[in-house]
Amino acid sequence: MSIKSLLCTSAILASTAGTAFAETEVQWWHAMGGANGERVNKIAEDFNATQSDYKVVPVYKGNYTETMTAAIAAFRAKEHPQIVQVFEVGTATMMAAKGAIYPVEKLMKDAGESFDGDAFLPAVVSYYETPEGELLSMPFNSSTPVMWYNKTALDAAGASVPTTWDEVKETAQKLVDNGMDCGVSFGWQSWVMVENFSAWHNIGMGTKENGFAGFDTEFSFNNEAVAARLDGIAAMTEGNLFKYGGRRGDSLPMFTNGECGMWMNSSAYYGSIKSQAGFEFGQTMLPLDTAVADAPQNSIIGGATLWVLEGHEEEEYKGTAQFLTYLSSPEVQAWWHQETGYVPITTAAYELSKEQGFYESNPGTDTAIQQLSLNTPTPNSRGLRFGNFVQVRDVINEELEAVWAGDKSATDALNAAAERGNTLLRKFERSAK
Repeated sequence: MSIKSLLCTSAILASTAGTAFAETEVQWWHAMGGANGERVNKIAEDFNATQSDYKVVPVYKGNYTETMTAAIAAFRAKEHPQIVQVFEVGTATMMAAKGAIYPVEKLMKDAGESFDGDAFLPAVVSYYETPEGELLSMPFNSSTPVMWYNKTALDAAGASVPTTWDEVKETAQKLVDNGMDCGVSFGWQSWVMVENFSAWHNIGMGTKENGFAGFDTEFSFNNEAVAARLDGIAAMTEGNLFKYGGRRGDSLPMFTNGECGMWMNSSAYYGSIKSQAGFEFGQTMLPLDTAVADAPQNSIIGGATLWVLEGHEEEEYKGTAQFLTYLSSPEVQAWWHQETGYVPITTAAYELSKEQGFYESNPGTDTAIQQLSLNTPTPNSRGLRFGNFVQVRDVINEELEAVWAGDKSATDALNAAAERGNTLLRKFERSAK
């Protein structure tokens, strides 16, 4: 054989071998920055190391809103990923995206992957199911708000961990009297102080079972119970018993640097607080407003799930399904839960964490699970399914900020938020038909 023929043959064989052993790529767009972004990368890398057929490529696309917006734009341009992480309030928007969504339960069945919907925590999975019980997206990073407290500061002030809103005020006063800059703050205020306050006290956020029973829903969060609690918090700005620190997690440093002794926000801040706080801290359940209810109902989740988008090849979906099986395994979920503070999405991951002694070594880290599982969810506490709710949250944020600034009463702010929100609901309803 001539040198030229030998080179040609070698090139063909190399090309064929490269094709035969090429990995099928699966794109995963996500909104996890910082340390959690590194953990997402580790999950993908560890999965990739378990086999040679598929390669999951995680891509950070910004915050939750930016990631969902990017995915929608990419789908229209037919340049979309197989998997996109979408926060819980984007559920109705994703459901209404006709032809864009490959329901995860159907995906797993089509790909031949074993799937058991009963393996997931009911409070997590029910948020993302159709009325018929089909799971639409894969739970991944689910959380719920809890009360974080500076145990060192509380002990120094002779204050107890509060269980009611009256006790929150008393504890805040003791902390400030003992030299702290502020008593209590919170983040993600719509989620914590309107959405979860309502669920915790078994009050509806809107008609039609908070939107689960139909898009033709209207907001009802502008009620006396919510208004009275918000007015009470606004009154606590005097003397810095309460201090507003911004939307999302902006106020985290106010807690970790010792400025505020209590902070209400996601259980998923566990990793950040553990690494940043120079004091002994703990977490406990959300406080009860005894003027509204005799006992708490249950909190609702935040965080996000992984949605699979239509328009890709069968082999890519097989890899996607295998990855989702790996992602939801007890070992991966227990590790993710223990590292971050997100709740374990399956009963098996929760049981594994108990067997590993995590809750004994880290008391209070099962608070979020206890809150979510406190009682069987009612139509008021199952969750929310409102269209355009990303924009509605911005409206609620604007109106609440007017309350904290002393420019509006809580009643006026909530009425304005409900009216503006209903306009956005009607806009969504028309687009979803």
